[in-house]
Amino acid sequence: QVTLVESGGGMVPPGGSLTLSCKASGRAFRTYTVGWFRQVPGSEREFVAAFKSYNSNPIYADSAKGRFTMIRDNAKNTVSLQMNSLKPEDTAVYFCAADARLITSSLRVSSEYDYWGQGTQVTVSS
Repeated sequence: QVTLVESGGGMVPPGGSLTLSCKASGRAFRTYTVGWFRQVPGSEREFVAAFKSYNSNPIYADSAKGRFTMIRDNAKNTVSLQMNSLKPEDTAVYFCAADARLITSSLRVSSEYDYWGQGTQVTVSS
């Protein structure tokens, strides 16, 4: 079993920045796929970014690419999501997710991930 805890959410004005963190417990975390998803009330959970494995480069949703950066620190069992140039439409609850290594075609699909954190709220508003 893997336990994930997100932190770092908050309120920022448009154009601002936030860094979210996800701390994991699990002896095999280094081998796991790790992703970030977000969700607003009444909408489906949306893919943001993911690492397929420890030695892979992260992939990003089109909405995040160029503004968000995902970083993985396997030694600390931690992943982070650096978010810059935030927009009001980025407002959502952000979730960290993990699973045993997923195939590339599954990385963007929330239902493929078995382990989830409780979420952290990000609000972008003037």
